[in-house]
Parts: sequence; C-alpha cells; structure tokens
Amino acid sequence: MIINFSIKNFRSIKDKITLSFEPENSGALEDYYIIEPVPGLKLLKLGLIYGPNGSGKSTILKGLDFLMMLVKRPLQQKNTQLDFSPFLFDEKTPNEESGFEISFVHGGVKYNYLVNFTREAILYEKLEFYEPNKALVYERTTDREKQLSSIKFGGKIKVKKTAVDALEANTLWNTTVLSGFLKTNIDSTELKNVTDWFEKVLATTITPELDLSKFITPQLGKKKINKHHILQFLKKADFKISDLIVKKKELHVNEEMKELVKMFMRQVQKSGIEGDIDMDKLEKNELYFQHSIKSGDQISTYMLPYDEVSDGTQRYYQFSGILDIMIGHGSVFPIDELESSLHPDLVKHFLLLFLVNAKKSQLIATTHYRELLMEKDILRNDAIWFTEQKEDGSTDLFSLSDFDSSVVRDTTSVFNAYKSGKLGAVPVLSDYYLDFKDEKQQ
Repeated sequence: MIINFSIKNFRSIKDKITLSFEPENSGALEDYYIIEPVPGLKLLKLGLIYGPNGSGKSTILKGLDFLMMLVKRPLQQKNTQLDFSPFLFDEKTPNEESGFEISFVHGGVKYNYLVNFTREAILYEKLEFYEPNKALVYERTTDREKQLSSIKFGGKIKVKKTAVDALEANTLWNTTVLSGFLKTNIDSTELKNVTDWFEKVLATTITPELDLSKFITPQLGKKKINKHHILQFLKKADFKISDLIVKKKELHVNEEMKELVKMFMRQVQKSGIEGDIDMDKLEKNELYFQHSIKSGDQISTYMLPYDEVSDGTQRYYQFSGILDIMIGHGSVFPIDELESSLHPDLVKHFLLLFLVNAKKSQLIATTHYRELLMEKDILRNDAIWFTEQKEDGSTDLFSLSDFDSSVVRDTTSVFNAYKSGKLGAVPVLSDYYLDFKDEKQQ
C-alpha cells in the first residue's frame, strides 16, 4: 500500500508535490477507510482527485505509470532516451533533474524509494527499508561522463561482490537498479520484495480508452477471477444479467501471419522477455451476457455478445473484475476519469462496494463527478484532493483537509463550496459572447 507519492519536474508538475495516504486525526468512517498494514501505521484506502481539465490530475497517475515502467520495462540500449517531458514552461526545468519518491508497505515492511533522472540517464537512486528503524538497502550514483553506474549496499544487506558486479553490469546508465535486478541471477530479499510490489500490487492506470475486458475475460475463463462474484456485483448494481458465458473460438491463421508472429516473438525474446505462442492453438475468448427476461409466468433467457451491450455495462463489468481482484488480493489501482460511461449512482455504488469489502487494497481515481461531494456520509476530507494550474502553468496539489475551519466546517456543504469556487480547482470561465469583428476585417 502506498504511504506517500511525490513528483517533481514531470510534465505539468514543476515543483515537488506529494499525494499522501496518511490520514488526519479523525475517526470519521474509520472502519471503512483505514487500514493498518504494519502496527502503528494507518493508511487511507481511497484518494479522489478533482480539478479542471489541464490542471494535472492525470499527470499524477501518469507519474505512477512511468515509475512502474522504469522498474518493469527498462530501456535496452544505453543511447536511448527516456520517453517523458520535464516541465517545459520554464527556461531552467527542461535541463534539470526530474524525480519520484514513493513510500509503501509490502509484506509487512515499509520501503522508501527515490529516483532522480533526466531524459538521458538515471542519475541517482536510493532504497531504504524500516524493520523497524530506517536502514539503507542500496544507493546508486551515475558517472555522466563515463555513462556508468555505481551501486553501494547498506551495512545490513549481505550481498557478495560478485553479485554487486553482476548487478552493475546489468544496470545501464539509463535504467534503474530494480530493473537490473529483474534480469540478474542474484538473491536479495529486499530487492525481490520491492520489485514484487511493482509487478504484482501496483496496477497500470485504467483509462476510459483501456478495454480491460481483454484481461478480465481470459481470467474469468481460467477461473482466476470469480464469476459468481462478478455476477453478484452486476446484480447488486441492477444489471439484469443472470450468467456470464465465456466461449473459446479458434483462430485460423495463414502461413504468412504465422511467420509474422514468429518474427515478433523472436524480437520479444531478444529483449529479455520470456514467452512463446503455440501457433496451432490460437484462440480468442468471446464473452456473452445471459439475460433472464420474465414475460407473464414464463422466464426466457437471451444471450448478448459483449460488443453489443452498452458502454456503461461494459465499463461496470470491467470494474467488477477489478473489484474482485481488490477484494481478494492486496492491490493498488489507479483509475483515470472514474465516472466515464457510468451513471452517478453506479459510481457511488462501486466506491461503497470497494470501501466496505476491500480490506487491503487502495484506489486512486481522478474524477469530475462533483455531485459525489454531496455524500458526506461516505467521504472523508483527507481522501479528497484537488489540482489546479498555478500562474506559471504548473500543477498545484492540495487536500480538502488542508483548509482550516474558516473555509470548511463540519456543517459546510463541500459540493457548494467547490461549485462556487471557494476551494479553487475549477475552470475560470469567461462570458458567452464572441467577437469576430477582427476576422471580418481581415
């Protein structure tokens, strides 16, 4: 679970901002919001980020994705640049370091990971752990002239010199030590725990464009996602769906296509990713929704393929798969535009299902659904965040709990305060009249 996540000089973010899941001293909805992953450390399960278009909400989630990419999908050539933009509305920042810092808990241990980088190289890394006191796992520096990395392990970490040499050899100047560890045959409990968290706990951001059914449906077919749970989620959300049917359809591939797939797999394997495709057993999963319709005393069943149901039904089916994962396994899911294609009541229902049933997962979501702010009985102030664009064009991030009692009291309507602009983080709109006189003169 994430404790804090900080970003600097990344896309619209110039100065360091921090998204925190450490709760304020409040007993509000504690049974539903608070998890204690290690004794004495309480964390929030939910973070909702509001703000106008272009204010940087999605940039925070893209920062998490980019950090995960630095660990899981490293560059393969030392002369390849990292694919990101620093803050560009400034003369200095394009040439300055960018950075992430994340603290999280995994396997009952607290970790803190810091990485600074430019487009050309990873300049500095530090990984620390607490068991219970803070101790260094490793510190990495980079010689920019020689384009070489140097790794120093802490005194509590027992690693042979041959293992350190192997790890340094697999850590290019533009890749992280964590990514180097994933392709190095050495043993380190701390490095394994941290890379496991990035690989198995932190999920890629779910955007409105991402069709999660391509992941959920195969898992449903393999029974790795519980069909009965998905059906229960859908029924509780008032979808008249009585069953989910996954059919396997064999794909017929000509010889030319087989050769193309083989060439692609050879390139994938060269990059260090293991895997193969059985060209004689190519299949795809087709999902059907079974609807039971009552007509008089008769109940008839009808099958609809996934592609023919509404966008909202598709989206909630995908969210139901996510929900099953979050309830069954400790996970961190970022979602961009939470309300996309969903009725407002479904958004609220999804959040309540998560808060009540997911005991060891976190949800981070951006949203424009301000009516949710009316629901004081399900929201905590420290779980609500806002982004807005500062005068220099950079992103500012602040929490509803940052406002003192002169602005937000217990009796304050957060919805009205936000809608009226009292809390900031809303677009500043002009009037509706357009002046095209200059165009006519031209």
